[in-house]
Amino acid sequence: MSAVMVDYGDQEAAMRAYLAEGRERAYALGNRGPVRYDAQGRIHPDILAAYWRCGFYVFEGVLKADELADIEADFKDIMERLPAHRGSPLDRHGRPALAADCAAPTLMWSRPLGDPVGGTRAANGRHPVKMFEPTAAQGAPEEVVYLILGTLQFSDAALRVYGHPDLLAVAAAVNGDDFVPFNEAFFIKEPGLGASVAWHQDGVTHWDSPDLDPGTHGFNFMAQLYGCTPANGVWVVPGSHTLGRADIRAMARKAGSDRLPDAVPIICAPGDVAITNRQTVHGSFANTSPDWRVTVNFGFHRRRSVLGVRTTGTLHAAEAFYDEARIRERARAIGLGIAARQQRFPHEKPFVYQPHAQAGETFTWDAQARASLKDYNLLDLSI
Repeated sequence: MSAVMVDYGDQEAAMRAYLAEGRERAYALGNRGPVRYDAQGRIHPDILAAYWRCGFYVFEGVLKADELADIEADFKDIMERLPAHRGSPLDRHGRPALAADCAAPTLMWSRPLGDPVGGTRAANGRHPVKMFEPTAAQGAPEEVVYLILGTLQFSDAALRVYGHPDLLAVAAAVNGDDFVPFNEAFFIKEPGLGASVAWHQDGVTHWDSPDLDPGTHGFNFMAQLYGCTPANGVWVVPGSHTLGRADIRAMARKAGSDRLPDAVPIICAPGDVAITNRQTVHGSFANTSPDWRVTVNFGFHRRRSVLGVRTTGTLHAAEAFYDEARIRERARAIGLGIAARQQRFPHEKPFVYQPHAQAGETFTWDAQARASLKDYNLLDLSI
């Protein structure tokens, strides 16, 4: 479906100006470039300094054309296998639908160009302000899938991105060599249909901890299949990860709309990968642009932020206690990602995940390993 910037009414001119000004401010931040290492083989300190200053960083050119083609093939197959409608056990071709037999939460639905969680108690009420909802074109479907969780069981290509040595080196540099998984997803912003994600901060467990610091709730990687623009990408309030829990309602009241004046868009070309601190104030607008955004999303935590934590339940995980056994089982996905990537890219030097190396654990990627990922996200480490 084609789309243009319409249906903002008297807000359209203001929105166009906001997108243009945001683009200019984003490129002025100095927080983008290729993955670089210092003389000792560590992630370059300039990258880490920019990440901690801004709360996000854009790594340019991480995924090459062959890998993007793999991701695109998997994504198109997944889209063909989605349920014909919410709750349907069959896809539109009459086959068993993707995730129809999954116990873990997988598919999140929204009205076209809607805001499914803003101003609700969903996700622990962390999206307190409703976003503007443009009107979709006539003939749009009743609902669309905008988020797919547990994607490593559905896409070998996504699993291989998960095992990318440069990205895992960044994870170790930010969260320590004993970093642990969070969750994985596809975010889908289809032209003229893609839902907004209301302004929020991630994380629910540690806001009142005396040990809270800018890295307590971890980060997400966002690998871009087609790139992202101010119109369809995530927006971030730079530096907001350093300020603790934000009063997003007050920020929106002061702005007079859902266009927070200090926010900037994450702008990526195909193959770029952004890292975003989960404590930043961030969100995205409904995609009224003509451009797709397909994001391979996956996050990591510090081990000390997770170990021994009892959660009361989050969007990604039921109430649980995170002990060593659960962390070890969930971290199998890292080993499988590294092994799967080594099969596809045998000339690439694989990342060595220290907890597995120290325990003498090794992993093989085969049909049995693939089957073992069924419902693996029931063990997500969500804080």
